[in-house]
Amino acid sequence: MKKTLYNNPKTLSAPPRLRGDKIVLVAITKHGAAQAAELAPKLPQADIITSQKFKHLFTDVENTVKSYEGALRAQIPLMFQNYDQIIYFVSLGAVVRLIAPHMVSKDEDPGVLVVDDAGQYVIPVLSGHVGGANAWAEYVAGLMGATPVLTTASDVGKTIPVDILGRELGWKVECPKINITRVSAHVVNEEPIALIDERENSSMDWWTRANPLPKTIRLFEKFEDVDADKFSAILWVTKRALPEKIWDELHEKLVVYRP
Repeated sequence: MKKTLYNNPKTLSAPPRLRGDKIVLVAITKHGAAQAAELAPKLPQADIITSQKFKHLFTDVENTVKSYEGALRAQIPLMFQNYDQIIYFVSLGAVVRLIAPHMVSKDEDPGVLVVDDAGQYVIPVLSGHVGGANAWAEYVAGLMGATPVLTTASDVGKTIPVDILGRELGWKVECPKINITRVSAHVVNEEPIALIDERENSSMDWWTRANPLPKTIRLFEKFEDVDADKFSAILWVTKRALPEKIWDELHEKLVVYRP
C-alpha cells in the first residue's frame, strides 16, 4: 500500500484510552536515547528500556528505566508479553526483523511504533487499528512535533475504521471476521454504505475525525428504513437480537455494533 505523509497531521491532544496501554520506550543508539529521554517526561506512565551503555542519559527522568546488556533480540519476547505499546527509537528495518518471529495476530499483538533517529517521523508498524498503534502514533507525534506516517487505508482516506468503530464508547463488534474484511474494502473504496444508529438520543459521537463524514456514508435511525440493495455494506448499531434470516440475507455485507 502506498505510504502517505500528512503534511499537516491531525494529532491527538490526549493519550488514547486503549487496552490499558502499558507503554515502553526502547532506545539502543545515542541519538535514539536522546530522543526517548526528551519524550519521557511527556509520557510519565511509560517505562524505558535502553542499552546499559546509554542508561546515563535517563538519570533526570522519573520514568522506570530498565537497562540490558547483550542483544536487543533477547528482550523482545518480554516486551511483547508485558506491554501494549512498544515505541522503538530504532530503524524500521531492524524493528521488522526483530518482531517478525513474535507476531501472532492483530487481536493479540501489541501496538508497535518506530521513531526515526532524527525524531521527524512516528511510524505505526504493527496493530495499527486493533492494537492502537495508529492512535498512539498521532499522539506521540503531537508531543514530539513530528509527523505520523499512517498507511492503513481508512486513516489515509479519513473514513470509518470498520474494525474499531465506537471502541472508545465501549461498542463491541458482532459479525464473522470475513465481514470486517469485506465491509472495510467497500468503505475505503468509497462505495455506498448505510450506517444505522438505533441508540436512544443517538449522535455522531462515534465520528472522531476532524473532516466531515464522507458523502458515501448515509445515516439512518432504524433498519427498516434501509433498502439493502442500494448499499454495498451496512453498519448497524443496535441492541436488537438479530435472527439468522437477516445474517443470511445480508451475508458478508453486515457488521453489527453492540453499544
